[in-house]
Amino acid sequence: MKKLLYFFSFFICLSASAQELEVKGKTLNPSSTINDGVITLEVTGGTPPYTYKWSNQSTPLKSNKASGLVEGVSYNVVVTDANGESVTKAFKVDSEAITEVFNGVMTPAVSALGSVLFWDPFAAVGIYDPIAYADLKRISIPGWSPDVENKYTLKEWLKDNGVKVRKGEAVAIISKTNGADETVISDATGILNHLTAEGNVIYNSENQEHIIEQGAHYLAEVKYDEPMVMTHPNGDSITKPIPFIVMWLVLGALFFTIRMGFINIRGFKHSLDLAKGKYDDPDAPGQVTHFQALATAVSGTVGLGNIAGVAVAVSLGGAGATFWMIVCGLLGMSSKFVECTLGVKYRDILPDGRVFGGPMNYLRYGLEKRNMKGFGKVLAGLFAVLGVGASFGGGNMFQANQSFEQLAGQFPALVGNGFWFGIVTAILVGVVIIGGINSIAKVTGRVVPIMASIYILAALAVIIMNIQNIGPAFSAIWEGAFNPSALKGGIIGVLVIGFQRAAFSNEAGVGSAAIAHSTAKTNHPPSEGFVALLEPFIDTVVVCTLTALVLIFTGMHEVEGLAGAQLTSDAFGSQISWFPYVLALAVFLFAFSTMISWSYYGMRSWTYLFGKSKKSEMVYKMFFLVFVVVGASVSLGAVLDFSDMMILAMSFPNIIGLYILSGEVKTDLGEYWRKLKSNQLFKRQVEAK
Repeated sequence: MKKLLYFFSFFICLSASAQELEVKGKTLNPSSTINDGVITLEVTGGTPPYTYKWSNQSTPLKSNKASGLVEGVSYNVVVTDANGESVTKAFKVDSEAITEVFNGVMTPAVSALGSVLFWDPFAAVGIYDPIAYADLKRISIPGWSPDVENKYTLKEWLKDNGVKVRKGEAVAIISKTNGADETVISDATGILNHLTAEGNVIYNSENQEHIIEQGAHYLAEVKYDEPMVMTHPNGDSITKPIPFIVMWLVLGALFFTIRMGFINIRGFKHSLDLAKGKYDDPDAPGQVTHFQALATAVSGTVGLGNIAGVAVAVSLGGAGATFWMIVCGLLGMSSKFVECTLGVKYRDILPDGRVFGGPMNYLRYGLEKRNMKGFGKVLAGLFAVLGVGASFGGGNMFQANQSFEQLAGQFPALVGNGFWFGIVTAILVGVVIIGGINSIAKVTGRVVPIMASIYILAALAVIIMNIQNIGPAFSAIWEGAFNPSALKGGIIGVLVIGFQRAAFSNEAGVGSAAIAHSTAKTNHPPSEGFVALLEPFIDTVVVCTLTALVLIFTGMHEVEGLAGAQLTSDAFGSQISWFPYVLALAVFLFAFSTMISWSYYGMRSWTYLFGKSKKSEMVYKMFFLVFVVVGASVSLGAVLDFSDMMILAMSFPNIIGLYILSGEVKTDLGEYWRKLKSNQLFKRQVEAK
């Protein structure tokens, strides 16, 4: 009996072990292209079905295969069976190509820098819940898309208003002008709310209000019993944080706007007079005119962010994000005034005429005046290091990479020829930057007005072609800004998206523009601050807003699954069939002008670190041109992301210095106003005809 008992115990243990959950994985690196790693799991034992909780957020819970993975980075997966038994495993797709190695090494660095830049202080102290909740699910016309041409009418409700419906139940029948009737199925469980009465038109592609109105294609909504957490495919909660870097830039801009007595509004007319050359003194110290300095700085900010970035903002935040972009752009004008005034005040002009100015100078010498010599040196050194990195990455490789992709998308002959595109671009950039700031200023002074004019005229043409939409469009912007749906993150979510796009685009507070403006011919530092405050106005209030209006007027802000430059290109193409080709060339010009401006910003950061000799400048320029070729010909993934983030990181040391030095800027501004009002400033005489 005892032996029999042992036998049964052994048999039960053996059976249990045989059914134990086991997970094996295979990794695959299919090519030398970055971010195409694959992990496939083989699960045995336990009780099916299994769920797979991947650390990769884009992999669904029911998928045993994760693709599009970064090579050289470890991914975790928790496999759970129907009984709740789970096994945790970690896998890594081995890097093979050198680009994969770089990308794999930089990905953790991007996460580390991102955790600082995009840290949410409000969520950290419990003031704000960043998790995105959905309080309802909207039911759309089946198969609807913004380019559909049809008229849809609510023929019959199959479920009464206010009743509880379950996911998968038929709720309505709709008829359409072109095609057979369709049954609408609820894709959520909750209380049904009719948005359209029987016999009424839901959506008509010939009705311009329907094209502009956000969500016109929804006929009903299902309200959940309680708000549901929105999740990524892998089950992680979707969050809509308030990034620290955005608050850092926006609160700084608000502080300087109040501190300087709303200089962004009071000084606007005088800014235009200065930019037009009304106060240009040919004998003043410096290298370039007010307008040339403005054009150089504008060329560094007006670029892909105005085309691709705005499309991302509007697709994520809806039409309402446009309003908050404009507000942030107006506030950013004050930050530019302060940093560029200081850029001129603390510049260093050598006997050979070369100018060395920017945040490195005012952080070091401005703070030294306030007995903060050591602190100033640390801030200046940090800014210079970030400036060099940002110039090679966000101001160079990123521009070359994205402009090549956009051109190759419109001109197929370029596909696969990134290296040669990079060589040609490097030659063009080299011809300009070898000549220094005078050469850069002359080119940007011609290129920027031309490319900006083409883009603005095309945008205005699209708006005028759809001028009948002006009422619904501005209504959508206003409603979206102050009464957005929970799906857009509510008013805080839309505000943050709008502020984020504007702050990232105009770079107010970053300090880069102060390097260009420090070269201007002037005896009065505040005069260049006035000129500089026009930059966020041009970049954000004009160009970014026009891009957003094109998207809204054409109804492309409702498109799902498309984002970035392609969405903007499609919006223009829907009205001007040939314009995507012109836009592709405009993107190249935007990128080209950004590269030549950032070459100067990077060079001044470089010379601060490695000496002001012409040999040092030439070494930097050679490095810069090599990176143009690398950026155009190689997929660098996380390397570009990291170097692009360095632009934002430049604002940390810069704004700290601006806060400390804002008092003396206010004093200088008061003295400048006094001289202006008493006609003590140089004023160019207009010759009588």
